[in-house]
Amino acid sequence: NKYMSFYAVAASYIIVGYDVVFKAFKNILKGKALDESFLMTIATIGAFYIGQYTEGVAVMLFYQIGEYFQHLAVKRSRNSIARLMDIRPDYANLKTGNTITKVHPDEVNTGDVIVVKAGERIPLDGVILNGVSTLDTSALTGESIPRVVKPDDEVLSGSINIQGMIEVIATKEYSNSTVAKILDLVENASEKKAKTEAFITRFAKVYTPIVVAVAAVIAVFPPLIIPSQIFSDWLYRALIFLVVSCPCALVISVPLGFFGGIGGASRRGILIKGANSLENLSKIGTIAFDKTGTLTNGKFTVSKVVATGTDEDKLLETIAEIEGYSNHPVSRAIIEYYNKPLDKNSVSELKEYMGEGIVAKHNGDKVIIGNKKLFLNNKLAVPEVDSPGTIIHTAINNRYAGYIVVSDEIKPGVRQAIKSLKQLSISDIAMLTGDKKQVADIVSNTLGIKNVFSELLPQDKVTVIEELLAKKRADSTVAFVGDGINDAPVITRADVGIAMGGVGSDSAIEAADVVLMTDELGKIPLAIKIARKTIRIIKQNIFFALFVKFLVLLLAVLGMSTMWMAVFADVGVSLIAIMNALRALNSGK
Repeated sequence: NKYMSFYAVAASYIIVGYDVVFKAFKNILKGKALDESFLMTIATIGAFYIGQYTEGVAVMLFYQIGEYFQHLAVKRSRNSIARLMDIRPDYANLKTGNTITKVHPDEVNTGDVIVVKAGERIPLDGVILNGVSTLDTSALTGESIPRVVKPDDEVLSGSINIQGMIEVIATKEYSNSTVAKILDLVENASEKKAKTEAFITRFAKVYTPIVVAVAAVIAVFPPLIIPSQIFSDWLYRALIFLVVSCPCALVISVPLGFFGGIGGASRRGILIKGANSLENLSKIGTIAFDKTGTLTNGKFTVSKVVATGTDEDKLLETIAEIEGYSNHPVSRAIIEYYNKPLDKNSVSELKEYMGEGIVAKHNGDKVIIGNKKLFLNNKLAVPEVDSPGTIIHTAINNRYAGYIVVSDEIKPGVRQAIKSLKQLSISDIAMLTGDKKQVADIVSNTLGIKNVFSELLPQDKVTVIEELLAKKRADSTVAFVGDGINDAPVITRADVGIAMGGVGSDSAIEAADVVLMTDELGKIPLAIKIARKTIRIIKQNIFFALFVKFLVLLLAVLGMSTMWMAVFADVGVSLIAIMNALRALNSGK
């Protein structure tokens, strides 16, 4: 009966743990012995050796149950992220003449026309040729409000056509489209390891061999040195020591935490390019913003018209008809504001002075339109105007006639975003711009930004960022936020490069560490909160796992621990750490 009982337990052990034992021996042949399979095999075979048959089988059974739940947890997190990023189009309806053929998106070339029916995903970036529809862009931007599109509007791959049929001219091949770049970023994010993650990997490689060596010392030396000690008792303690030593709670939960944080951010329209970027994002101490296109709209609008020598309508008509010959953004703003047909025949003898203004004749009158420098060059006096924006002075027949103020408006939500950053204890906020000091000061004073660097050339911005990097605290990082096109060198140089409105901008996606998929600065405080929560979860896991493991290891040496406690310290701690890591997926909710 005794032998029958042993064979029954041994058969149970083989059924439950054959794959673990097989994997352990396979790894030994490959020279990779010190992994969890090896530790569990040695511990359970050792339990059989000292007659603890039931415990040997139970440890292997609970280890396998733990492994199953671990795989289930990891699979769930990966599936959650896969669902969040389920934007890969399966096909494209290619239109050739009057024929529509269903093809793989890879087969569509730039300039081809594709048809997107209601309910289908747009497979490639393009411009609408025919049709009006509503698009669901939530998978790309995190925004729930549908976007109405019409002919000549740009559309991005990955968006869902909610209603109506549209024809789209492909502007990019699939490999260069927005959806392909986003999927590539998310899929490869795990390759860029954070310092914490890299440390845990190195820690596990050093920690496991040390623990195996200590377990061998525990098993052999006390019985040899102390005559009254029994070898089987110390071997049992050493086996517990081995089971507890598995570092899988750290090795699995830390990268899973980073993966969850990146997935949670992507759900909110924030692409974080890897664990190292997320860790740097959590440590931002200094943040610098480009002005035009980031803090401001980058589109000039007329904010004030003041006439002194004539009435406002007459002044505006004169300026608009002369500015109609210029393509300068300020000229475009004035013409848009005037919003009436232009009589260009009323203008003659026009001469444009680069960076100064225009001199021309309007209905026979000599008109000077421009800045203070142009007026001084023509020996004309101009009044001092204290108004935010670019001042366009006007003189008719050498008599001052008034001025127009053209300004670049601050974007909606920018004030709240700056306030939120300060609430996150990021008080070192700077603004970088190529604009004149006067214009820069107006914007910075409005937003409460104290550090202003104005009249900068693109290379000067890199120099400023390098100065900020030199001044930063050792445990903090410097971020730069730009539109991703003109600011690629600065975005690359900063510890954390953040691209605004990055979707569709190749240079933004390539250069930035973080890409905000909508043109909203409010996403930056949210991204920092997500990063900080993720790092907090990871630190909780590291502390919890190490504390429980070292406690049970100590109890094992003192003979106060059982194999069941060892199973909890390994499998139980791993499961708790993994479940905690999955909370990172819900970051930003």
